[in-house]
Amino acid sequence: MDQIIAGVIINILAAGLTSFLYRQGYSIPTTLPQFDITWLAGIPVLGPILNFHGPITYFGIFFIFALWFALYKTPWGLRSRSVGEHPSSADTAGVSVTKLRYLNVTIGGAVGGLAGSYLALEWVGIFERGFTAGKGFTALAIMIFGRWNPLGAFAAAIFFGLAQAVTNQLMIDEVINIPQQFINMLPYVLTIVVLAFAAGKVRPPAAEGQPYEKEKV
Repeated sequence: MDQIIAGVIINILAAGLTSFLYRQGYSIPTTLPQFDITWLAGIPVLGPILNFHGPITYFGIFFIFALWFALYKTPWGLRSRSVGEHPSSADTAGVSVTKLRYLNVTIGGAVGGLAGSYLALEWVGIFERGFTAGKGFTALAIMIFGRWNPLGAFAAAIFFGLAQAVTNQLMIDEVINIPQQFINMLPYVLTIVVLAFAAGKVRPPAAEGQPYEKEKV
C-alpha cells in the first residue's frame, strides 16, 4: 500500500477513535504538575524560559539531543539512516529493512502521541476534538525545514513557536485592527511560505516513502 494513503487512513482512524473515547467519558480535566527548579530559575534569560514546566516538556528537550546522538553516533542510527537512504545496501549488509522501518515508525508515532499528550495534559488540560488545529502538519513542515535533523528541527520549531507566540500576543493586545481569523492564519501561512522556500533546496532521504521489496534471487 502507498505510504501516504496508509498515513491518511491512520490519521482518520486516530481522529475518530479519540473522539469516540472522549464521548465515553475517559477525558478528565486535569494537568500534570509543573516543576519549579530553583537553580534553573537563576540562569539569566534562559532560566525563566526553561523553568516551571511539566515532565513532558523536559523529556522533549532531553529527547531532542538523545535522538541526535542516537542517529549519528550509534550503530542503530547508522542502520536507521541506511534503510532510509539505501535500503538495498542495508539489506545486503544484513539489516532487516522492514523490521527496522516498522520499529522506527512506531517510535516516531509514540513521540507524536507524546506531543499530543502535551497539548492535553500540560497546555490545555483537557482533550477536545480537533484541538490540535493542524499542528501535526506544521510539525511536518518543521521536519522538512530542519533538514530531517533533530537539532535542525529543534531550531525550526523555535522559529515556528515564536510565530505562534507573536500571533497570540497580537490577539491579546489587539494592536492590529484586523479580524482575529486572519491573525490565526499567520502560522499556517508561514508554514506554506517555508515549504515553498524549501522546495528544491532540501533533500529528503532517498528512499523516503518508498516501500522496500527484498530482491528475489
